[in-house]
Parts: sequence; structure tokens; C-alpha cells
Amino acid sequence: MIARAFATAALSSILTLQALAPAPAFAQNQPRAVPNTLAPSTFADLAERLLPAVVSIQVTTTQTAAATPGPRAPQGQAPQQRRPEIPQFPPGSPFEEFFKDFFDRQGRNPDQQPQRKGQSLGSGFVIDATGYIVTNNHVIDGGDEIRVVFHDNATLPAKLVGKDQRTDLALLKVESKTPLAHVTFGDSDKARVGDWVVAIGNPLGLGGSVTQGIISARNRDINAGPYDDFIQTDASINRGNSGGPLFNLAGDVVGVNTAIYSQTGGSIGIGFSIPSAIVKNVVAQLRKDGRVRRGWLGVNIQTVSDEIAESVGLDKARGAMVAKVPDDGPAAKADIRAGDVIVKFDGKDVTDMRRLPRLVAETPVDKTVKVEVWRNRKSVTLNVKLGELEEEQAASAATTAPGSKPGQPQGQAEVLGMTLAPITPDMRQRFQLSEKQKGVVVTDVVDGSVAQERGIRPGDVIVEVAQSEITQPQQVQDKVKEQRTAGRKSVLIMVERAGEQRFVGLPVEPRG
Repeated sequence: MIARAFATAALSSILTLQALAPAPAFAQNQPRAVPNTLAPSTFADLAERLLPAVVSIQVTTTQTAAATPGPRAPQGQAPQQRRPEIPQFPPGSPFEEFFKDFFDRQGRNPDQQPQRKGQSLGSGFVIDATGYIVTNNHVIDGGDEIRVVFHDNATLPAKLVGKDQRTDLALLKVESKTPLAHVTFGDSDKARVGDWVVAIGNPLGLGGSVTQGIISARNRDINAGPYDDFIQTDASINRGNSGGPLFNLAGDVVGVNTAIYSQTGGSIGIGFSIPSAIVKNVVAQLRKDGRVRRGWLGVNIQTVSDEIAESVGLDKARGAMVAKVPDDGPAAKADIRAGDVIVKFDGKDVTDMRRLPRLVAETPVDKTVKVEVWRNRKSVTLNVKLGELEEEQAASAATTAPGSKPGQPQGQAEVLGMTLAPITPDMRQRFQLSEKQKGVVVTDVVDGSVAQERGIRPGDVIVEVAQSEITQPQQVQDKVKEQRTAGRKSVLIMVERAGEQRFVGLPVEPRG
């Protein structure tokens, strides 16, 4: 289970590693050089320098006590409106008035309910002597009052400068009469798996605590948001550490501790931090405008599989395939087309589909960038002026397969484990296809076939094969035969379902 971090554990023991075990012999029997000591002798000097810049964050929320629902409230009535039924007593009994007054108080209008205070705890760190503090959005979200407790127990009220839900970051500001101890951001892009790191925060409300570990992995996607690119660390992180910094041995912030993987709620050595490369960009925008503006390319994308890469002539599976280009977006205006594979964006390699949204989002709005696409087995470079990403555009940034419509097996051609038929009025009605729908409809898919494994279902419509439009089942057979004759192992087909399009690479020699 991935949990929002809220934390780091108490000071852990310092590790001193001895020389590594002897390495296995290599071809030329040359031993490897092994350093005598791989760990710092102590983290005390580093901790002493950094602790004053790390803060605890106390967030107070006001909650209204809900009225107790009655045992026989009218059907359909909201719980807070239900009035408990008064027990039956003999007429004139003194208990009758007592219980009437009691239940009147319990069943009063929600606006009259007493309010109570709730409090949550988190961590943060000062990035500027004038009082700017970074933390997680989920630490302060919904809070009515935010207070910051410093290492010397001084407490100051904080105001929210801005927050960004997509990256789970927030920026606070306190007013101090004296300059505050603060830390600086390091370059998380240079951090390597195996590097030593130190986490400082407010675990379980205990106050400034220090733990150490290494970077266990990079580029982790934990399904927390569209721009997941977490640093994984085994430095102990527990509830209360959310928003706290992850430092390198130079004392620079390389991450913001945000989440943990745990089945118990405590640390098991799998924590996740937002890289400083992302944090710096978001914080700079929050400080300037109080919000984050992200670039928008205007494409729906999907993963490039090995089959897709082979079918379009790429040397290996890389880049992001354009499944759909909405009208009037930046990509459409720049002539980016469905079927293009974006392999470079603004001079940076697009190694996989996940990388492209982050690259686009970090690029300033209205900037004109060069986008290199793979089209018709060659590279094409286009100039695109980015727009600004809005909520509804973010929701459709990646293509997913929607639900299918049931159908009966029938068709006029069988190819690659699919039974295909022309789109006739009967087919439109059976599979609920629109009047404008073009292509050929899949009426059946062989169990265990590669087509079934790739998610193709009855009711799907094939609109392109090998980047050529299709109107008849026979054309699909012809295109597949062409690919076999050309010595290609896969064929690229475009499948449409409920208005959403995606590309699928299928081997030209199916299993069934």
C-alpha cells in the first residue's frame, strides 16, 4: 500500500561498511579496486548544520460534530436531519420531559452543532531567509490555521502562498524579525542509485529527527499523479515526515519526502521523494504567481511496444506514440499526426511515454519548441508553440481503452485472430456505432490470440492498418500480407472504441 508519507523515524544507527566481499574472477583474473570505507564516519556535523532549517508544521481544521442518527429516521432523510425517537413513558412521567430535552439537543440543526478542532502534523523546510517554506500539499490541504514550529521551539503563524495538487507541493510564508536558517536545492538529476542521503523531519510528532540511507531507485511511478518521477530511498520515513527534505551529503535538498510503501503504516525501508528538479520549478512558479502554469502539447499518447516499434521501423521501443490529435491544439497546428512517434522534445530524448508529459509540463507556456517525430520510417522535426494545460486537457493526456460493446460472432474476413465485417446499418445498431464511424468492425476475437491479449474486443473498429485508412475487411488482409512479404514481423493497426483511438502492434504470424 502506498501511503502519504507524513514522516521519518528516530535517529538510526550509523552504518560503517567494511570492505566488500571478494569479487568473482574475471576473464583476465584482474582484481577490482575496493575502497577501504564506503560510508561517512558520522552524520553529526551535517545534521547539526541542517536541523535549524527543517520545521514541523501544525495544521488545525475546524470540524462540526454530526448529530446522532435516530433508530427510525424517515426513509431517505439525511443522517444529520434524522431525529431519534423518544422512548415511550406513561403520560405525565418526569422522564418524558427529560428525554424530550435530551433528544432535542442531539437532533438540533447541523448549523447549531458544536464545533471541534482537529490537528494534523507534517514537516517542511525553509528555502529563504525571509521565511519561505516548502511542504507537501496534503499536509496543509483543508487547514484553517497553519503554524510552523522551528528547531528551537519558536512558533510562527504561516500563510499559504500557493499549492499544486498534481505534484503535491505547497509553499508557505512566515514573517520573522530575524533572518531564518535555510537550505538550498541540489541537482537531483545528478543523484545516482547508491548515493548516501539523509532525511530530516517530524515523525509521529516527535520533532526534528534524522535518518540516513541510500537512493534505492530513480524514476519511480507510484500512481500518485500524472508527473510521477519519485526518488526511492531506504532512509526511514514515517507518518509526520511528509514535506520534509531529503539531503545529499553536501547538505543540498535533492527531494521532498512524500509517500511510503507500507502495509502497517510504519517504515519498511521503501520511501518516496519528489526530486528537487521538479520541486524547484513548481516552487518558483508558486512564489511568483501563487499557481503553476504548465505547457500543453495537445496530443493523446500511448506506449510504444516492441511490436509497434518493429511495425513502424524504429530501432527499439522508445518514444511516445500519438494516438489522437485534438482539433485546434498546438500539435494539430504544427502538423503532428496520429501515428507519429515523438522521440525528442525540445532537445531532450523521450525515452518512454511517461517522460513526455513531464517534459511538456515543465516547459514555459507559449514557448516554441522543436519536436522530433518518427513518421513513415524517417525522422521529421516540427516547431510547436505550446499552449497552457487546463484541467480537462490534463484528464485526457494519455489514451486508455474504454469499455467495449457486446456482439455476436460474424464477419466476412478472418485475420490475425479477428473476425472482421464492413460497417453496415445492422452493425451500427448491434455495436452502437455512430453514423460517422468509418473502418471495419471486429465481430469476434479468437480466445488466446495475440489480438485478445492486446485488448482487442468485439465492437472495436479498425480504422487504419500500416497507417493506411481501411474501409473493407479485405484491405486488412492485403495489408497484413504486404507486411509479411516485406519481411516485417509486426503490423500497426489503429483501433477505435467509443470515440477513443489507440495503436496496437500485432505479429503478422498470429498464434490463433
